[in-house]
Amino acid sequence: MPHSISLITTIAASFGLALIFGFIAARFKLPVLVDYMIAGIILGPGTPGLVADIGLSSQLAEIGVILLMFGVGLHFSLDDLWAVRRIALPSAEYHSL
Repeated sequence: MPHSISLITTIAASFGLALIFGFIAARFKLPVLVDYMIAGIILGPGTPGLVADIGLSSQLAEIGVILLMFGVGLHFSLDDLWAVRRIALPSAEYHSL
């Protein structure tokens, strides 16, 4: 039975580049998130060299966004929202129109 290794190579390349660029960010005291985005751009179809499986990468990216939003939801606090109510509520009303 033939096996497809595109999932393993996509995940390994993503984690490997994220690790390398994360160390570079920590060394220069830069935000790590920006370097993670640079690693994603390098793996993307717009650059020459290693290009990950596009369909698989988009599915993994969606899972990553879901996990990120879950993490944000875990840190959500009504007290913090109440502290910024003068800014958050008028902005929410303006954007809902």
